[in-house]
Amino acid sequence: MKLVGLVGSNADQSYNRILLKFIEKHFKSKFELEVLEIKDVPLFNQSDDQTETPVIQTLAAKIKAADGVIIATPEHNHTIPAALKSVIEWLSFRIHPFENKPVMIIGASYFKQGSSRAQLDLRQILDSPGVNAIVLPGNEFLLGNVKEAFDEAGELKDAGTTKFLGLCLEKFLRFIEVVSVLEKPAAPKEAPAVEDLWATGQVATTVEGVDKEADDWLEQAAEKVNAVEGDTYVKLDRGLLTVDQLNIFLNSMPLELTFADENNQFLYYNRNAEPEEMLAKRWPAQVGNPLAKCHPPKTHKNVSWVLNQLRTGKQDIVKVNVPTHGPDKFVVHHYQAMRDGEGNYRGINEYILDLQPVIDWYLKQTGQTLVGAPKADAVSGASQSSDADSSASIHDEPAGVTAAEAKKNADAVSSASVTEEVVEAPAVDAVSGASEA
Repeated sequence: MKLVGLVGSNADQSYNRILLKFIEKHFKSKFELEVLEIKDVPLFNQSDDQTETPVIQTLAAKIKAADGVIIATPEHNHTIPAALKSVIEWLSFRIHPFENKPVMIIGASYFKQGSSRAQLDLRQILDSPGVNAIVLPGNEFLLGNVKEAFDEAGELKDAGTTKFLGLCLEKFLRFIEVVSVLEKPAAPKEAPAVEDLWATGQVATTVEGVDKEADDWLEQAAEKVNAVEGDTYVKLDRGLLTVDQLNIFLNSMPLELTFADENNQFLYYNRNAEPEEMLAKRWPAQVGNPLAKCHPPKTHKNVSWVLNQLRTGKQDIVKVNVPTHGPDKFVVHHYQAMRDGEGNYRGINEYILDLQPVIDWYLKQTGQTLVGAPKADAVSGASQSSDADSSASIHDEPAGVTAAEAKKNADAVSSASVTEEVVEAPAVDAVSGASEA
């Protein structure tokens, strides 16, 4: 385990420095400790920002990289030294290396109380907004009468004191482990192995009493919930628009949008083209349908796999290049998980666009050409690489689907299209169109 020890004094002679050096020497079998100095840190002055200077950046980087921090502070006039306070000011002004960092406070002073009041003061500072350290509770190591506590070699004379220090350090190591567990991202929530594509369940926004497969589901559901329309205002989290403005705004998007809720019910698409002109055909009667109704049965396994990836958080977005639109297009389907402020899955945002006009515009603006473009279909192929950050392709084999089966399912996860078929794609880079050479 890697710890750093911060000397809370800028004096040339400091017993708190000696204390940290003692810890570094005698407990090296339990952890590695690097002692950091604050002697060269300038006095805090927000009008003369020194955040980017090497001395402050080095301190910040070492604290951030450490598993935990031990601060050894003397006591000056019932509080911590001005030099230590200044350092913490710099490390909470524009940068925040102490945030969620386990910290142990120790201290040595000339008098019997052993920096007790300074340690209390430091706890409050470390707990303040902008610092947000996680300080080990209790376990106060207060070394008083420090002039008599060490011998000339910097060794603690009293064996009992050394033993108590060791116990406090052991607890701090366990405290670091506890904090690391608390700070880990939450495990993905359990989801059914097979998604309910027929949307038989219910969520808070499900409109009850209306047949999901009805051609006029939208009209029935809107009447049942007294849905607003026209010039009625809708307050959004960062705007105020009428329903008409929302429709105009969404329909003007240069991409096809589809929304299905967490119950796998298809609830919306933006109408920016007639069905026969869309990259993935949608039509009004589909709105309200369960997703199973929007896909051929042969694709349900793939659809379920993608939804499960998004619902459980295994992936936040899945991208699929569909090459069947022709050599003059590079169409990508994006399946984006939607989550509320608490991280709960709230459905899928599918957006589809043809990247080829963007690629063509970029190449024209920059005068560049695609590598190997004359020898390869630059816009129709799925990548054969397995970049860890690249998105799932329809040639992948999710949830037990064989490669042969996947290649037959062109519209593996498209929310409404039922006519596309997968064809064998040339071996080209799926993103840039560049050849493998």
